[in-house]
Order: sequence, then structure tokens, then C-alpha cells
Amino acid sequence: MIAEAVRRSALAEYTERFAALSAADGGGLSIRELPFASQLNLRADPKDKGLMERFADVLGFALPIVPNTERSHEHRRALWLGPDEWLIVGSEGQQAAMEQELRNGLSGALGSIVDVSANRTVLEIGGPKARELLAHGVPIDIDVRSFGPGSCAQTLLAKAQVIVERRDESAFHLYVRSSCASYVASWILDAASDQRQV
Repeated sequence: MIAEAVRRSALAEYTERFAALSAADGGGLSIRELPFASQLNLRADPKDKGLMERFADVLGFALPIVPNTERSHEHRRALWLGPDEWLIVGSEGQQAAMEQELRNGLSGALGSIVDVSANRTVLEIGGPKARELLAHGVPIDIDVRSFGPGSCAQTLLAKAQVIVERRDESAFHLYVRSSCASYVASWILDAASDQRQV
């Protein structure tokens, strides 16, 4: 017999616990994993106007050059990670197509495109209590007045390195390294439980 390969998300064993927490909270908080997102790390010179225009053409939007912001079009987003670095995010299974498009945009210019899809999983935390929950674990101000929709930042949640992306008024995406995913999920569940008891 030949064993069949089974793909399993980093937080598959937390699915029921997230659902139970969301149900028990009565709509104040929802947590779910968004597994297998396509993720590419892009490094390029933002001062190369022609290069930036080519990337805008292939992505359908201009790469963000303002620190800690993101841009998006349809199912693709680019998160600013540094002066010459972005995380390009797309739907599951799109990494090969996205990589080819970015390579076409690079068109011989100096740069780097690396598939990092297996490096992180994504947690979506939403609802009126989402900001309060995350505020207990991150050292940055995530109030909507200073960290509104379209904002992103590399930071720590508890002791784990994460990327936080504000999706809308009450929803966040956390990009968590797969090796730290269980730690972060357990911290979130504990913090949410403590929050309900207060």
C-alpha cells in the first residue's frame, strides 16, 4: 500500500475550540484559521519607478510605500514590511501564478521573490471584542484612530513574532509562523476566556 499524503493546517486541532468560543461569546468575538494562503516575500527597489509601475500592472494595484500600510485588489494584498520589502498575499493555490507574474514584473531588475506560503498561517479575529483581546498581547497601539483599516505592522503577540493586519473596523488578520501557531492559538483562547470572566 502507498500512503496518501494529507495536508493539514497548522491549527486544524483548534477549529472546534475556536468555533465553541465564538458561539459562547454571542457574536462579540469570532476566531478562525484561514489556512494555506499564498504568500510571497518580495524585495525590490521602490525608487525604481519603471519597476514599481510593472508591479502595479501585474498586481492590479500599486505596492504600498507608506510604512505599515497595505494595498489590495480583489483577492490579493500587499503588506508593507520594510522600505524595500512586502508580503504579497493571495488565495490558496495561487503562489505559482503570483510568483510568475511578479517575475514578469521584475523583468531582469534586481530583486527577490520567495514563496513563504508554508512559513505562516493566518488567523482571523473579528467582532466588537477583537481589538480589546489583541490589545492585551501586542505592544503597539491598535486603536482604530491610529491603526485603522489598511494598516499592518510586524510586532509581538505575547512572545511570538506576528504580522497584524487591520481588515476593517472590527477584524484583524494575524500572520503567525507555523512553529508558533499553537502557542499563539492557546494564548488567544486563554485571553478570550479571561476577558469573558471580567
